[in-house]
Order: sequence, then C-alpha cells, then structure tokens
Amino acid sequence: MFGGAIGDGGAKVSQNDQTQGSTNNPYSDSRGRKRVVVTGIGVIAPNANGVPDFEMALREGRSGLKHQETMVEAKFGCTVAGTPEGVDALCEKTFTEEELMAMNMNHRYAGLAAIEAWRDAGLTRPAADSDEVFWETGAIVGTGIGGMDTIAEKVVPLTNAGKIRRMGSVCVEQVMASGISARLSGLLALGNQVTTNSSACSTGTEALSMGMERIRAGLADRMLCGGAEAASHYIWSGFDAMRVLNRKSNDEPEKASRPLSASAGGFIPGSGGGVVMLESLESAIARRAPIRVELAGSGLNCGGHRMGGSMTSPNPTSVQRCIGDALADANIRPEQVDAINGHLTATGADPKEVESWARALEREPGSLPSLTATKSLIGHALGAAGGLEAVASILMVQHGFVHASINCEDVHPEIEKHAASIPHSTIEMPDLDVLVKAGFGFGDVNACLVFKRYRE
Repeated sequence: MFGGAIGDGGAKVSQNDQTQGSTNNPYSDSRGRKRVVVTGIGVIAPNANGVPDFEMALREGRSGLKHQETMVEAKFGCTVAGTPEGVDALCEKTFTEEELMAMNMNHRYAGLAAIEAWRDAGLTRPAADSDEVFWETGAIVGTGIGGMDTIAEKVVPLTNAGKIRRMGSVCVEQVMASGISARLSGLLALGNQVTTNSSACSTGTEALSMGMERIRAGLADRMLCGGAEAASHYIWSGFDAMRVLNRKSNDEPEKASRPLSASAGGFIPGSGGGVVMLESLESAIARRAPIRVELAGSGLNCGGHRMGGSMTSPNPTSVQRCIGDALADANIRPEQVDAINGHLTATGADPKEVESWARALEREPGSLPSLTATKSLIGHALGAAGGLEAVASILMVQHGFVHASINCEDVHPEIEKHAASIPHSTIEMPDLDVLVKAGFGFGDVNACLVFKRYRE
C-alpha cells in the first residue's frame, strides 16, 4: 500500500553533540534521521474505553480502581485492582466468533486498542479474506506476564487431569509470548516487523522506543507500539505474596493507588491495553493523516543491579542517565521540559524517582516541571503501563493539560520540597510543548520517551 524508501539511520548522540547542524529536509531532524509522529492512539483502560472517554476520565481525575471478589476468594492481602469494564460488548462488535475463540483477555485488550489506533490514524481495517498486506507497517506490542490466565485456568488443570485433548487447538497461540503481536498481524494484515517485547514495567514504553528507531532507520513507515496485560488474580498473586500491593485501602478502592503520598502502601495492580501508531512524518504528510504529537526521542538502559539497583529496585544513576539520554536523543535541553508523567508506583521508590527527575533535569525545589502519575487513576498495569501512560501523555501534549495526580494530599516528606509541582486537580497548560514519560521495570531496566507538540 503505502511504500517507503530505505533511508539512513542515525545513532544516538550525547547531549554535548546537540549543536550540530540542521537539515533543510522538513521530514528529517537535525541529524538527518526521519522524524516520527503519532497518527493514532487506542486504549482500553480501567477508567475508560476508547480515546474520547479516556481523555475525559483523565481530565476529571476519574479512578478506575474497584473491589475484586476474585482477590477476596483467593485470600489476597490487597483486594483492589483496575480492570476495564464493558469489554465483552466491544469484542462482540469488533471481532468474529472465530477470532474471539482464539483470543484470550490479553489479546482482546491489545486487539481493541490496536484497531482503535489504526482507525484513529485514518486507516481502514482490511477484510479478513483479502490478499492485502501492509508491507510497510509492523507492530511491537509487548506484555509483562502475558497469558498467565490461560495457563492457570486451562493448561495446568487440564494437563494435571490428563485431559490434554480438551485444551483445544488455539491454546498455544494464547500462551506463547509472541501471541499478542502475532494476533495483531492477522487482524490488520501487518507485513513489516511484528514482535513482542517484554521488559517488565517498562515494556510499553520500550516498545515505542523500538518502533521509533525502526521508522527512523527507514525500515518501516508505520509501527503499532504499546502493551497489554490481562486482568487476572493469577497475574497479581505473586505481587501480593511479595507484599508490594497496598493492603491498607481495601475499603476505599478509589483511594488505594497513592503515588507520591506519605500514606502510600504499595501499588494497585491494573490491566488493559494502550497502543500508539507511530509513523514517519513523510508518510503521514503524504497520506494526509492526522498528527497528534511528535515522538522526538527516547532512552533505554539498565542499571546492572549495582549502585542501589536490584531485580526489584532501579539504580538511581541509571535512571538519571536514561532521562538524559532521551533528552539528548530528542535534542531537548533540560530547561525545555514542561511536564513529567513519571513511573511513580506508590512504593518506596517514589522519593528516589522524584529526586532522579530533579537531578536529571537540573531543577531546584520549586522549579520541577509539573509532575503527574497516571497510575493514581488506573493502577499499575504492568506490561501495559507504558502503553496506557503513553496514550495519556500524548493527549496531554496535544490538548495542553496535565491531569491530576490523585490521592497524594499528604505528599511524602521526602518529596515535599517538590510539592508545588504536583497537580491535585487538572491544570490547563496551553503552552505545554515537551513532556517526558518514563517507565522503570523489574530487572533494573529503564525506558524514557520525549513527546513534543508537533510543528511543521
């Protein structure tokens, strides 16, 4: 369909190299790399399904956290989670009966979000019986724990009972890690790179970085990127066993996710799917596609489980380096950052993260950019977190606002010096030009994105 020539890639450079010459090509950045924009977004979230309602939920500070009877029955310490509602009805409208039989909850969340992003980008979903393949369009859509619900509810019990034949022919498709992206390739006839990444809580954020690099290198015109995670107590049980979920707010579900708060007692598990259509600016202009924002740069690294980093805790130095790498890649100076959508999980890592933002952006107390946590509204969606929070970040940049970080009226004492930067209600920011989004995951892995208001 929409062809694209192979172009020159560009290596990331240090912040000291930002002053090199610019190009006269409007489709390339100052280093000659293809500019990457967002032409479509799709979302299935605990507090809203679909982009218009999700934006409204963000603006209203609407929580999607609810009491979960399955967690009570399984004797969890935490009995609150974020689970999308009304998904079955959406699936019936969107997928055929045959497609639904082959899709578990993870696939369904990803499929609904990806199809919305596809249509939002001005594309028409191809017929299932057509020979049309979009050779210049691919997908990097990840998941943290994937088909755990299928494994727990079907594979293990049927195997243990000696009833393997009752598993059905689509079981492998549902449990294999790559099933989520492979399913999207069939739903949308994707012909470019199609893969599943998995880097714990930074998965969705990392996926956008990887997709951006493929487009920059001229290897694809469009890439669907993001993440999804099913709603299942089987997925959440290990975290409850670690005692990292909040057990103190079971009677007030909407107040249970408390990033930046002194009374934060751990994170609240979430679920859903967030998918972003990345596209080269050249391709988007050629087909007159809607452009929401520009993805100007990214950073990826690992702390090596050193200097305070571990399997479950980020190395603060690596976090600061990741933020700095993303800014350098985007050719953005620290003082140009207007807003931050942090990882901010409502654990003991929050104060360290905020300090890392302050150091990376060279900001003194009182001058940190507006700092918000989407997890306060939807919980921590694990492998889907980066995709969902990227969609929130894109909406904030495009429409000039920063949503509230709720439930932190009692700001953590170690964060108090930056309290003025935390919005407790939505603030309008018509001049918001640059927002930085980060994800920090188990394994000491970090990912950071720089979204920028699109200008020709």
